[in-house]
Amino acid sequence: MPSTTATRLLFALAIAGLVVPWSFNIAFLLGGGSFAPAPFLAAVSANPLVAGITWDVYLAAAAFSVWLLQDARAAGVRWPWLYVALTFGVGLAFALPLYLALRRRG
Repeated sequence: MPSTTATRLLFALAIAGLVVPWSFNIAFLLGGGSFAPAPFLAAVSANPLVAGITWDVYLAAAAFSVWLLQDARAAGVRWPWLYVALTFGVGLAFALPLYLALRRRG
């Protein structure tokens, strides 16, 4: 795949990774949900499937963060902690392709 095509695809995935999960997050909040620790933990532990998906994403986010901090230093990427914050504050599906796209652009 040509470099510009891959970079555009990564940016498109970052946009989708922002819009799709957050449409569900907003629906959750509008339905009376909360990101406060106790109600949030209850919601993400609603059943074994939801708990499994939640832990899968958080563990992948932690692994991405460890890799990112090492990779950013080697690649000369500025502000690597911003991507870690985006990973846990916005979402892995947004931060990962965004980081990869911007890293490709140099």
